[in-house]
Amino acid sequence: MKPKRMADALAVAVLGGWASIAAAIGDMPGGPKVNQLNLTAPVTRIAEEQHWIHWFVMWICVAIFVAVFGVMFYAVWKHRKSRGHAPASFHESTAVEIAWTVVPFLIIVGMAIPATRMVVEQKDTANADLTVKATGYQWKWGYDYLKGDGEGISFLSMLSTPRDQIEDRNYPDAKARREQNPTYLMEVDNPLVVPVNRKVRVVITANDVIHAWYMPALGVKQDAIPGFVRDTWFKAEKTGVFRGQCAELCGKDHAFMPIVVDVRTEADYLKWVEEKKKEMLARTDDPTREWQLADLNARGEKVYAANCVACHQANGKGVTGSFPALDGSKVVLGKSQAQLDVVLHGRPGTAMAPFRQLSDVELAAVVTYTRNAWGNKASDNVVQPSEVTAARR
Repeated sequence: MKPKRMADALAVAVLGGWASIAAAIGDMPGGPKVNQLNLTAPVTRIAEEQHWIHWFVMWICVAIFVAVFGVMFYAVWKHRKSRGHAPASFHESTAVEIAWTVVPFLIIVGMAIPATRMVVEQKDTANADLTVKATGYQWKWGYDYLKGDGEGISFLSMLSTPRDQIEDRNYPDAKARREQNPTYLMEVDNPLVVPVNRKVRVVITANDVIHAWYMPALGVKQDAIPGFVRDTWFKAEKTGVFRGQCAELCGKDHAFMPIVVDVRTEADYLKWVEEKKKEMLARTDDPTREWQLADLNARGEKVYAANCVACHQANGKGVTGSFPALDGSKVVLGKSQAQLDVVLHGRPGTAMAPFRQLSDVELAAVVTYTRNAWGNKASDNVVQPSEVTAARR
């Protein structure tokens, strides 16, 4: 086959393959769209203004490009040597110096005025109808409703895409994964639920490393920094489910830390608040109760799968050079108090973050599970929630 025909055939195969994958995948509900070139469709006024200023600056740049290169190419063509043009002998021009100082200054001012107005508006978090605290963890988000309807609600929001899909155990290629799951890697077990047409203030911080709360459809991107509290706001004008991600490189599972905001009507939101509070009340554990080993192990396995498996692996072997193995670990097989201290306070300077946000029952369960799982047989193999309560003090 001739080189040109081979290249044409390869191009057709590549483009055809991409077109078939795109057709099979389709747009993600509330997320990225196939062949998307523009910014995410806005659902807040702030996001709409961001779209406007994006294109405003874009066309200014296009105009500058055309003007500068147009004059340059005209000058090169009109005054080329082949036409007998002799170069000018002057070395400076006051008019030109003034022009190329004043004109860029006016352009910058023209862009700065609307941009500054937008930045000031984005920072105005006063008079919010609802205040939610978002805390970044490796690698999930915690939400606490601080003010307004829903005050007192608290939950963790983490990736719900099955690990089998992520690790390709049962899905041979990307097309198969996305055909099976259209929201692959952009879905969570507990989305942030807010009412439509209400100003929502989001107070943002982090528990371990720097994260970023990024929701393009809402026009929000704010870094979450440990030890600092920052805030932003949005007011969604449409109901629906909208998807974003952590936008700050935060470690091994940075790619698996999506953000989902579910915007509901006022009536649906109030109904959700009532149901969520009932659910939280039903799941409240008594930390003074004495638990049996089998119950702690069953609960601990779920807590481990949700919070620990990404680093220490399902088999407890960890990741060589990055995350220590728990199977056979001296800490796990040693005194339970020492392991509780690590789980509660983390290890500064390492990837081991504190997990104080988990309940006493959850921490007791996961510590008990690791002391009995795999090949581990610790001497004091049962840790009660009351021991965690005491260790927190």
